[in-house]
Amino acid sequence: MQTLETKRTILLSKKGMKELKKAVNKLERTQKQIIIDLRDLDKTDGHDQRLARIEKLAELEAVESQLADKQAYLANAKLFPRKRDAVRVAIGSVVELIDASGRAIQYQLVDSIEANPSDGRISASSPLGQTLLGRTIKETISWGSKLGSSQLTLVRIS
Repeated sequence: MQTLETKRTILLSKKGMKELKKAVNKLERTQKQIIIDLRDLDKTDGHDQRLARIEKLAELEAVESQLADKQAYLANAKLFPRKRDAVRVAIGSVVELIDASGRAIQYQLVDSIEANPSDGRISASSPLGQTLLGRTIKETISWGSKLGSSQLTLVRIS
């Protein structure tokens, strides 16, 4: 049964698509290794081996659950459109912002599955992402967090 979250189209950057495929491949390799380990445990009879088998079965269940989720995302994933509107911020846009102290900050707006702020990718559904969507160059954005609010000026969209 697919959830509503996995039925919608997910827009990913090339990097996000590559990372998702890599995660799926890693989970598939892990799944195969656990199955091999389980076959080896089937050949033993001790109490400790039965406990190890139960642990391996639980590990296999967790890996298969993660794998199914990632495969569902991959089945619904599409790359960002090649041509984006450079006038208004949209998902996939790379924005450059300047804060009150003159420091430049650059982010790419992505789907939440791909978000990694430390890597410069923020979710379009995050508070800052939602504030940026639809904005144009030279607009001042007031953005608040638990630590306070700040003003950012949008200087470039690509």
